[in-house]
Amino acid sequence: MTSTEQPPGSGARQAHPEHLGHVIFITAAAAMGGFLFGYDSSVINGAVEAIRDRYDIGSGTLAQVIAIALIGCAIGAATAGRIADRIGRIRCMQIAAVLFTVSAIGSALPFALWDLAMWRIVGGFAIGMASVIGPAYIAEVSPPAYRGRLASFQQAAIVIGIAVSQLVNYGILQLADGEQRGEIGGLEAWQWMLGVMVVPAVLYGLLSFAIPESPRFLISVGKHAKARHVLEEVEGKTVDLDARVAEIEHAMHRETKSTFKDLLGGKFYFLPIVWIGIGLSVFQQLVGINVAFYYSATLWQSVGIDPTDSFFFSFTTSIINIIGTVIAMVLVDRIGRRPLALIGSVGMAIALAFEAWAFSADLVDGKLPETQGVVALVAAHVFVLFFALSWGVVVWVFLGEMFPNRIRAAALGVAASAQWIANWAITASFPSLADWNLSGTYIIYTVFAVLSIPFVLKFVKETKGKALEEMG
Repeated sequence: MTSTEQPPGSGARQAHPEHLGHVIFITAAAAMGGFLFGYDSSVINGAVEAIRDRYDIGSGTLAQVIAIALIGCAIGAATAGRIADRIGRIRCMQIAAVLFTVSAIGSALPFALWDLAMWRIVGGFAIGMASVIGPAYIAEVSPPAYRGRLASFQQAAIVIGIAVSQLVNYGILQLADGEQRGEIGGLEAWQWMLGVMVVPAVLYGLLSFAIPESPRFLISVGKHAKARHVLEEVEGKTVDLDARVAEIEHAMHRETKSTFKDLLGGKFYFLPIVWIGIGLSVFQQLVGINVAFYYSATLWQSVGIDPTDSFFFSFTTSIINIIGTVIAMVLVDRIGRRPLALIGSVGMAIALAFEAWAFSADLVDGKLPETQGVVALVAAHVFVLFFALSWGVVVWVFLGEMFPNRIRAAALGVAASAQWIANWAITASFPSLADWNLSGTYIIYTVFAVLSIPFVLKFVKETKGKALEEMG
């Protein structure tokens, strides 16, 4: 799609909200889906070894139980765009909130291993929905001048969710005297870890009733007065609201409801821009970032660190994740999305190479030698820092901005679905790969980090400062 012609008098590019606090509240409420995304994705980290012990399963089966939620994520991501186009972004958020709640209760009270797996799929579907609706909604309600920073709220919420889940896990472990299967109030510690998610899930549902529908969706269903009111709330009274509505409507008249068929550039292949979105999503996962959030406690225990300390290091990694995300939020609209991605790729490649070297050492009395142990811990934190200040944020910003209006919802859904499939591949393969060769596993992740550099240089275009209607 070529750049959309804007009606005379449009002030979309220059608009500054008069009530930025209200815009931030709307964005933060929508980003609660991101918080649950992060929380639900990583809370399983604290339950991995307990699930292995309770159900007496090997690494292969354990990996499938941990990774199976990602199948639900892929399905939820692939369908969320169409659901949101039919019933609205807010209704989609409310459905996700219900699914998060049901999943938390079911996962905390499973009858058997298959039961636990089923509830994880339900939670995964909710995560997939949140991964699409959050950035799409935020992009649609944010004034262009602030969109990059506001879009970063999604990733900020994700990393805060990850950190809170690890802090909750650590606190519950202390109450259970350091035992993941220790009993608290008639339930094992790991069950409490999975069940606490009910609280933020209910809060997400309540907040969804306090924020407005996307103006683009309202215009698409003929509710122009409501759309004008929302635009006034988020862009201020100084903006020519009639021109903004006309601009959005003008762009929408030149597009059709996005479908999978619209993404095809030929009979059997996607448009180039869709492949670029898929590439960004896949590279984000193939560097192995979610190993740090799904298996870090198990990883550190495997090289001789005791369970309590392994949970603590999982938490400190999450704090580094937040720090990196804040850095990205500050820089994303200043230096741009593309430079941040390149900086992150270089930093991740170096950190992963050091991790691969550290894990190549032979264990002494079940532990890494002191030097390699320190290097492994430092490199792991550096890796997470560079991921967080780059790919963790910019990929979601890119996916919310880079696609033409006529295919945005469907293309974002496909790209996010690809992300979850890649996430599943890494998550399901790590236990077996680690049993085979932990250092070799990290060499693989290093290679993907290196390959992401020429991918960004050749294919990815900067979207900083452009209105959504300009994307072509």
